[in-house]
Amino acid sequence: MSSSTSSGTGAAPATVERQRPRDVTLVDVDVHPTMMPAALEERLSARALRHWAEFGPRVAGAYAMFPRMRNGGFRVDARPEHGRPGSDLGLVRRQHLDEYGIDYAVLTPMQAQSFGGEAPELAAELCRALNDWIRDEWLAEEPRLLGSICPPHEHPDLAVREIERLAGDPRFVQVLLPGTAEQGLGDRRYRPILRAAAEAGLPVALHTGGNEMHRGAGWPSYYLEMHVWNGNTMAMQAMSLICGGVLEEIPGLQIVSVECGIAWAAAMGWALDDAFRTFGETLTTGMRRPPSEQLREHFWFSTQPIEEPDDPEHLAFAFDALGMTDRILFSTDYPHWDFDAPGQALPRTLRGDVRQKILAGNACRLYGLNRIPPAPG
Repeated sequence: MSSSTSSGTGAAPATVERQRPRDVTLVDVDVHPTMMPAALEERLSARALRHWAEFGPRVAGAYAMFPRMRNGGFRVDARPEHGRPGSDLGLVRRQHLDEYGIDYAVLTPMQAQSFGGEAPELAAELCRALNDWIRDEWLAEEPRLLGSICPPHEHPDLAVREIERLAGDPRFVQVLLPGTAEQGLGDRRYRPILRAAAEAGLPVALHTGGNEMHRGAGWPSYYLEMHVWNGNTMAMQAMSLICGGVLEEIPGLQIVSVECGIAWAAAMGWALDDAFRTFGETLTTGMRRPPSEQLREHFWFSTQPIEEPDDPEHLAFAFDALGMTDRILFSTDYPHWDFDAPGQALPRTLRGDVRQKILAGNACRLYGLNRIPPAPG
């Protein structure tokens, strides 16, 4: 029967254009969800809940530390009617994913930084509750969102168990650790966590924050100090990992520096190479390969907060000096006040192919993201 009479009315049905998969054009690697107390409490055992209610957290959350940030460091318009910024999926969807046409966004829960440093059993319960909440309330409801496994990072045996529990879920694309822990990540106590992530094929994201955000110059007196020099802690972690021989011992390990800037990395690589040439291979450091090679083969950098010189060409020069434009990942830091909109985050002088790599291509390669499938129906 011809299409003109198949409906029995003689009217031809509307032609439906076959949808095809499309390329990924925008990936945001730093979006902060916030779990409200009620959602946490309903996922804890009676014993853990009693402890949490009586004693509270051992380590203050990033937003409660001195110096305090106005509005908790969040955008004023990101606060839902009921709850905290980042707690309402509907608002995140409308204000961020839909507004900017974001294909994928990687969730980086800041609460994990304090949860993972609690007493062992409590830390394991808190991190499990956070991961389950992300999986059940966010990843299951919004296919554009990708998760980070948040392990109890100060307790390696429990952290490995949590990584192994979730590593088979393809919606979790990385392991998230704080930018600072009780020791540098080059310390052997953290090897099992880093090895478990590498064996699962998952990058390890280090997000600014943690126990001590400004080692070397003491605790900051002003918010300006804290905000500008997050790269300091990441430089220390990079040196800890490189000089400790971690990246040579675990060659599959990939590290993502989140919210710590980029331009500082080139100068650090130069200084490390110079010292390596001077001292040579030593038993004390465990290094056998030039540090800059390890930096380029194992590290990735998120853009926000990207350095913004008066002359954008200077930032492009810094990118060229680093030689890692294929390892820079776009991020917005939503819902924080210094959020970077996709159309304004990168220097206009960047070549189009480099820009597209940063906005999506590099993240697709790191996280194994494929083309966007057509919408159902």
